[in-house]
Amino acid sequence: MWVWPSQLRRHDIIGMNRRNIRYIGRYNKRRLYPLVDDKLKTKLLAEAHGITTPPLIGTVSTQFEVKRLHDLIAGHGGFVIKPAKGSGGKGILVIEAVEGDQFLKPSGARLGLEDLHRHVSNILSGLYSLGGTPDVAMIEGLIQFDQTLAKYTYEGVPDVRVIVFRGYPVMAMIRLSTAVSDGKANLHQGAVGVGLDIATGCAVRGVQFDRSRRDHPDTGHELSSLRISDWNSLLELAAGCYEMTGLGYLGTDMVIDRTHGPMLLELNARPGLAIQMANGEGLRGRLELVEKQSDRLSVKERVAFAQRHFARQGELQASTGTALARS
Repeated sequence: MWVWPSQLRRHDIIGMNRRNIRYIGRYNKRRLYPLVDDKLKTKLLAEAHGITTPPLIGTVSTQFEVKRLHDLIAGHGGFVIKPAKGSGGKGILVIEAVEGDQFLKPSGARLGLEDLHRHVSNILSGLYSLGGTPDVAMIEGLIQFDQTLAKYTYEGVPDVRVIVFRGYPVMAMIRLSTAVSDGKANLHQGAVGVGLDIATGCAVRGVQFDRSRRDHPDTGHELSSLRISDWNSLLELAAGCYEMTGLGYLGTDMVIDRTHGPMLLELNARPGLAIQMANGEGLRGRLELVEKQSDRLSVKERVAFAQRHFARQGELQASTGTALARS
C-alpha cells in the first residue's frame, strides 16, 4: 500500500530534497564538511574539545606502511580497522579476538594477517571512501559496550544516532546489529533500528528493512523494554558537537562503553532519513520549532528544551508503521 504526499506531510515526514535544501544547504557551510567526512579529523577535533572517543591504536597511510600493521596491533585482543573517509559502514572490519596468528570476527570467521593486509590496502586505494579518493586506515581499540544492551544485539556493538539541529537534539534511534548485517549497526545492511524517546532514552518503535519490528530477529528479545543508560550525558555530548564543528544540521553516532560511558564514534553532515521510520514520526515539526529558538542557550538548556517538547511514549500502530515504511 502506497501513500500520497499529503499523508506524508500530515506525519511531518521530510524527504531528501527538503533536507538538502532547507537544512543542510542552509545550515552547513561546505568548508566545514572535511571535519566530519574524515573520521581521523573528527577524532582529533573531539579530543581537542574533551569529547571521549574510542582509543586510536594507530593509522596506516601508505602501502609501504601496511607491513607495520602487525606491530600496531600486537598486544591488542580486539580492534577495529576502518577507512577514515568511509560511509555507510563500508570497509569497517571488527576483530573481536586474537588466537595465535588468527583474527576472529564477531561471526566466528577467522582471518589471517594477509587478509588484514589486503583489507588495509583496499582502504588505502579508496575502495570504501567517498568518491573513491585515496584514504587512510584507522585502527581503533575495541569498544566494550554496555552489557545491558547485549540481549538486544547480535555479534556487534549497538550505536545511537542523534540528529542535532542548531545544537538541539531533535530525534534519536539505536541501531542493533544482526546476523544479516554481519555484526554491523547499519540499517541498509539489515540492522534493526529502534526509535528512542528524547525525554527518557526508552524504545518507541522498531524497524528492520523499513518494516515494523517488535523483537530482535536473532536473539528473539522484545524491543519495548530497551532503555539507554546515562541518557542525559549522551544527549549533552551530541548537542555539544554543534559548538565543536559549527555544523547546524548533523548526525552524531555514539556508543555506550561499560567503563567510559557515552563515546563519540563519528559525525555525519548528511545524515539519512530512516530515523523517521524508526520513530514513526517525521522531523519537520521538530525542526521548524527549533528554528524559532535561540542557538545561544547552553548545551544543558538545549537538551532540556528538547526533552520537554519532543517527548514520546509507546509504539505507533502497526498499520501506521507499515504505511510510513513503504512510503
